[in-house]
This record gives sequence, C-alpha cells and structure tokens, in this order.
Amino acid sequence: MSGELVPGRGELRASHEDRDRIVERLRVAAGDGRLTAEELDQRLDVALTARTLGELDTLVVDLPVTGPESWAGAAAVPKDLSRIEVNSSSTKRVGVWTVPRRMEIQVKSGSVVLDLTTAVITLPTLEIDATVQSGSMTLVVPPDVFVDVDEVAVKSGHVSNKASLDTSLPVRLHVRVTGKVGSGTLTVRPPRPPRRGFWQWLLRRPRPRPALDTKY
Repeated sequence: MSGELVPGRGELRASHEDRDRIVERLRVAAGDGRLTAEELDQRLDVALTARTLGELDTLVVDLPVTGPESWAGAAAVPKDLSRIEVNSSSTKRVGVWTVPRRMEIQVKSGSVVLDLTTAVITLPTLEIDATVQSGSMTLVVPPDVFVDVDEVAVKSGHVSNKASLDTSLPVRLHVRVTGKVGSGTLTVRPPRPPRRGFWQWLLRRPRPRPALDTKY
C-alpha cells in the first residue's frame, strides 16, 4: 500500500527462537576461543533481553559463519589432541571451552586446572595422559562426568578423587586419566558452590546450588 511503513530486518521483533539461536552461536564461538568468558557473559546478557533482530545481529557481527546459514548453531568441532605444558606458570581451561578427544598434560612445577562444569562436550570420552612432577593438576567435574584415575602411577605425590557421580543422571562424559605423579598432586573435585551475594549473606540465606548445564 502507498505510504505504508515497512520495517527493515533490524527493526523486526525478535522471538524466543531467535534469541536461543544467537545464544547457541555465542557459546560455540566461546568454545572455539573467539570470545573470552567475560565477553561471553556480556553478550549473553544482551542476547537474552534483546527486543529486535538488529540488537541480536550486533552480537555476532564479528564472528564467522560456521554453517550454511547466518544463524549458525552447530556444535564446535573438538580437536583430536590438545597439549598443555607448564613449568612454573599456571594454565586454566575454565568457562566455555571445547573438550578435545585426547589431552597430553605435563606439569613440572606449575599448575593446571581443567574445569568441565560449563565446557562444550561433544564426545563421550576424554583420554588424558598426565605427567605431574612437582606441581598440581586439578579436574573440576559436574555430577554427570565420570573420572577414572586408577591407572595413574604415584611416586611420592598424591592422587585424590573427591567427585561423586550422580547415578540418577546419564553419564555425559567418561574421563580416563593415565600417566604418573612424582611429588606433585592430582585432584578431581566437584564445582564449588556459588558465592553468596551481599543480600543473601545479610539475610543468612543458604548458598545456591551450582546449576548443571546439560545442553551439550
């Protein structure tokens, strides 16, 4: 009709499905290392409250298209092998990162932390060959991840598995750790509860339980 205003794509109202597609794309980008954990949090906050498609488009304008469509939601492709070697430094894999098929980890006098709580898990198993000399290696695992450390050889160090598997949940990932520990430590533990906010502390409310993300 003559004189009728036709909104551009960016002005169209976003649906729940539109927001979900962008959230998925942001998480995949973070798992690929394209976004830091802080950048991911900032963009997710905007994505979940976006009102138009234009607001959503700005969140992924600097990210490559990973599928045949611009609204890509394909899962990140895991690496076949990932290597980590530290001397007197520390390395962490936390937040959203893609779990590879295998990992080779060598810790001489530093520390390595692998946090699987919100990691992108696309494979049923993870093989870890670890050599911990005098440093420390820590695996943080949610209750649907099973870790086997029975084949780790220990010299004068210590290996402990403090994580417990929730048998009411299907096992999302089986982690098999092999290798050796010299005078260092290898620890498997569950995620720590979130810290209390100020008002929760003031009102003496119980700590919130950590959320389990089973999306991946």
